[in-house]
Amino acid sequence: MIQFTLKCDQDHRFDSWFKSAAAFDALAQAGHISCAVCGSSQVTKGMMAPRVSTGKSAALAEPQATGDPAVPVLSEPKSEIEKAISALRKKVEASSDYVGADFVKEARAMHAGEKPERSIYGEARLDQAKELVEEGVQLMALPFRPKRSTQ
Repeated sequence: MIQFTLKCDQDHRFDSWFKSAAAFDALAQAGHISCAVCGSSQVTKGMMAPRVSTGKSAALAEPQATGDPAVPVLSEPKSEIEKAISALRKKVEASSDYVGADFVKEARAMHAGEKPERSIYGEARLDQAKELVEEGVQLMALPFRPKRSTQ
């Protein structure tokens, strides 16, 4: 495993682990890496110093959630924007149904009255979203990507 410091086109910086440098390159080229703050898929490796483990202490190799600002924890939002996006994600996930790749089909069916209206979220390509807007379907882009199900 290798940890990279990443940077998006909006100058947000964050860290992530990858199986190898080649794995990062393949995921980035396929568009599967996005900014942890704004969701941008324009992500590159930032400047970083390699960490070399001497093997003396396994406890030192694992990052600790100590509350020390020098030890970053990726799961905790740092800025007010990150906190607001995290709160929005929680609200959307709690009050909406995730329909995944069926978002366009579900949104059209609700707009046409074929299905009862409800709050949904999912995934659509930009051209599909534009078509929905042109048809009068009300929607908005979310500043985060849905969590992937591992089931």
